[in-house]
Amino acid sequence: MAHNGSQTAKFPAIFISHGMPLMALAESPTHFFLKELGKQLGRPEAIVCISAHWETVTPMLSGPENPETIHDFYGFPQPLYEIRYPAPGAPDLAQEIGDLFTENKIKSRIDPERGLDHGAWVPLFLMYPQADIPVVQLSVQGDASPQSHFRLGEILSPLRDRGVLIMGSGGATHNLEIIHGRKMDDAPEPFAVAFDAWLEKQIAEGNTEAILDWKKSAPEPEKNHPYPSEHFLPIFAPIGAAGRGAKGKLLHRDFIYGILSLAAYAWE
Repeated sequence: MAHNGSQTAKFPAIFISHGMPLMALAESPTHFFLKELGKQLGRPEAIVCISAHWETVTPMLSGPENPETIHDFYGFPQPLYEIRYPAPGAPDLAQEIGDLFTENKIKSRIDPERGLDHGAWVPLFLMYPQADIPVVQLSVQGDASPQSHFRLGEILSPLRDRGVLIMGSGGATHNLEIIHGRKMDDAPEPFAVAFDAWLEKQIAEGNTEAILDWKKSAPEPEKNHPYPSEHFLPIFAPIGAAGRGAKGKLLHRDFIYGILSLAAYAWE
């Protein structure tokens, strides 16, 4: 799966489940998976990260030349707050994407100060520790449809030909409302396992319509992703960037707290 951004081959589009912020430091199967993923993918020319942790009414793009590392969480060990991921921004790329959205009649804005939230920097800290690849973040819209996020991915798709990595960062299942009292190594709950298996099957078979219609076709959708399902929304952009009917493959599977799937996928 290794690619090089300077080659003409399309760079893969991916979705990763970023888990807890502490994954940046704490060793776990997903920690080690992400440390290897950057080597597997190869080095992109730039990264567009659609993070669950930036919710806006209309699509927004991060525009600073030197985005700060945002520690958008609390109650974790101090060393986590001392991590900086000093990757450069890509203001020109953000502007180009904004122009592409405009051409396709989608309103968007560039935030000139937005840094990298932990949905972006935690996995990238492991994937590309040199922090020398330009990163642009793209927000999700909690009240917008899967189809609208898919459309954003479709518009981003040509960037893959130039070695740009389109990366959705969220969670394959994500319901923190019922996490209290659970332990990290609890056995996976049947409802989470069923959703996770359904998702793998649809992605492997390229059933784009079923995934877009997940609230009707997936098992126990609201229990796995309660409103506003912000951790599932990032999956639709890489699916859109891959194209309708494109088949993807499972890269990694793990569960924590019995209810959080940390599955990751790639579309070549």
